[in-house]
Amino acid sequence: MRHWLAAAAAIAFACGGAMAETPLERGEYLVRGPGGCGNCHTPFGPQGPDMAMELAGRLVEDGPAFRAVAPNITPGGRIAGWSDAELARAIREGIRPDGSVIGPPMPVLLYRGLSDGDLAAIVAFLRTLPAVAADPGRSEYRIPLPPAWGPPVGSVAEVPRGVTVEYGAYLAGPVAHCVECHTPMGPEGPLFDSRLGAGGFEFHGPWGVSVAANITPHEDGIAGYSDAELAAMITRGLRPDGSAMLPPMPYGHFAAFTGDDLAAVILYLRSLPPLPDEG
Repeated sequence: MRHWLAAAAAIAFACGGAMAETPLERGEYLVRGPGGCGNCHTPFGPQGPDMAMELAGRLVEDGPAFRAVAPNITPGGRIAGWSDAELARAIREGIRPDGSVIGPPMPVLLYRGLSDGDLAAIVAFLRTLPAVAADPGRSEYRIPLPPAWGPPVGSVAEVPRGVTVEYGAYLAGPVAHCVECHTPMGPEGPLFDSRLGAGGFEFHGPWGVSVAANITPHEDGIAGYSDAELAAMITRGLRPDGSAMLPPMPYGHFAAFTGDDLAAVILYLRSLPPLPDEG
């Protein structure tokens, strides 16, 4: 664990005084904030997420293709016996210590872009959580999974923080995976090359059916919204007319976005190629 903490600490120092939070603070921000890990890994109670069982795992989706269970990622779950490097590989490459592949909806294709420092911070923070003794079960897939989601990931450099398109792309991609949910799916996954951010993917849950919105700067997407309106939609789940948006977007987690980080995400969304809705 010292190796991962040292890596994160070195990067935080290099980013300068304004960014010099500790690795654990950075990890908490990513996990409980824009990373939205609890959106899948925290079970629900009658009033919403059961924070007494934070990150103890739950059934996420049960459909014809798979029954996906987000595991307990507290120190009371199966990761307790994993090394920091094994946990980091599971997050960024989707490979467990036994060599098995983690299936969807874990957004591994985007997590492969997590920087070394942020990955180290996430691992370090997860180790500090209260150990919850819970086993939500195992995922079952009725579709073939690949042997791996790509070649082994080497070192991933830090993306300089700031209100930039580059950092916004990092936050909306590897960190918050906005572009996965808001990009239509093809036979092999999200159509990042041709329909990035164009929306249309359906989510089924207790709330009914919600459809991921077009988040490109097209008139079918976000072109008609101000930055302040987009900020309220992202962090509060409220449309300009005051109506509430539906899950599964993790508004509660996105409420923790810092002002600069949220501004960077919006700047990035404004930079996307404008694409119309399908049909």
